[in-house]
Amino acid sequence: MERPAPLTAVRAKAPKPAGSETATAAPAVAEVTRPLSLARLLRLARRAASDLLPPVSALLLAAGIWEAWVRLRDVPEYLVPAPSAVVSRMAEDPAFFAREGLVTLQGALAGFALGSAVAIALAVLMAHSRFLEKSIFPLAILVKVTPIVAIAPLLAIWFGFGLMPKVFIAGLIAFFPVMVNGLLGFRSVNAGALELLQSLAASRLEVFLKLRLPSSLPYLFAAFKVSIPLSVIGAVVAEWFSGDRGLGRVIQVANNNLDLDTAFGAVFSLAILGIGLYLLTAALERRLLFWHESAAGV
Repeated sequence: MERPAPLTAVRAKAPKPAGSETATAAPAVAEVTRPLSLARLLRLARRAASDLLPPVSALLLAAGIWEAWVRLRDVPEYLVPAPSAVVSRMAEDPAFFAREGLVTLQGALAGFALGSAVAIALAVLMAHSRFLEKSIFPLAILVKVTPIVAIAPLLAIWFGFGLMPKVFIAGLIAFFPVMVNGLLGFRSVNAGALELLQSLAASRLEVFLKLRLPSSLPYLFAAFKVSIPLSVIGAVVAEWFSGDRGLGRVIQVANNNLDLDTAFGAVFSLAILGIGLYLLTAALERRLLFWHESAAGV
């Protein structure tokens, strides 16, 4: 005779009331996700601290040595101001440095966009034609080796004062690194993947969009991280010759008036702009190139 199932087994098989699984699962999910979220936040905080601690410590050490040297040697302010005096000048009128910094930033970003667009277009053409590469590359080198200080006065004559000279000079500075890295990236494709696409009768446009462009992104972002701070320098150089506003103009006028606190404040503002643009570019690179080995461990 078959024995009845144990009472515990029967209870385990009994149907649960509607909604009871959701009611019991919600606390369990909360208990699981809460430690994970906290652990993720702690991991991000530790990574941010480890990334920021070395450069901040180095900057504070350099500022401390600079401050001590100025104080101990009693260096006149019209020669080298103390970092504390520069920070005090920036704190007195932060809106002034922000307004002039936005003017410089506008010209730098517009020039970077123009120079990068032209560079990428030429790199695409050269990647598909050796004849075009031999024709265009010497001209690009000529643009690279031409002194910017020799071109800036001519641009001021041709385009007048204002935004356009800054855009052209910033674009000229950003152009060459993007073009060289873009050309290298468009040609650095996986041979097996290229043969596969060709065997599938893919067009040149399809090969470019599905293979060459993704393969070039690490090279392009490496060039962007170099070019975008350089575009700020180009905008400043243009402001020395043809600018009526901007941090470059502030530095020029402050040097003429021996107001080195303001001049160094503008220099510090330029450093903040350059570092900020670099960090934004690096963050965008991590966001888009998570699949690439260069993003491993970032």
